[in-house]
Amino acid sequence: MTQPATSISLAAVNSMSDCAFTATFGGIAEHAQWVAEGAANARPFEDLNAMTHAFHAAIMAAGDEAKLALLNAHPDLAGKAAINGDLTDHSTAEQAGAGLDSLSQEEYDRFTAYNEAYKRRNGFPFILAVKNASKQDILDAFARRANNDAREEFTEALRQVCRIVGFRIEATVDE
Repeated sequence: MTQPATSISLAAVNSMSDCAFTATFGGIAEHAQWVAEGAANARPFEDLNAMTHAFHAAIMAAGDEAKLALLNAHPDLAGKAAINGDLTDHSTAEQAGAGLDSLSQEEYDRFTAYNEAYKRRNGFPFILAVKNASKQDILDAFARRANNDAREEFTEALRQVCRIVGFRIEATVDE
């Protein structure tokens, strides 16, 4: 369940055993190997869109309990896991790309307050696909979503997880 150092061809993905597919892509959805296991059944993939759709379909076909566990597997943005170096390779790269690895103390405190308030209100971490986002974009998203109800945020968090999965597949597989 590690991020490949080099891209994998779609043809190679389609020819993998189920075990190899799950080993390679089990970390695409944060700590949720079951998503890759479900997506494996949709092979062969015609293209990257079909592969991404298979991962999204596996997520959306799960029950609310499994979806909630998937959401809760995601780390806080700029949270303690990042400080302690406990993020997955994917999350480390994504958060660093958004500048979350170089926050001032004031920025860190602001992110911590937003993360804690969000989790108290919704029961899972704030999730945002941070690729191509700045620190300010992320803070703006926190503010924009602050008044959404928990069910609306559950739906939005799953949408964001699907975006993250798509970005990770694009970074890992070549057509």
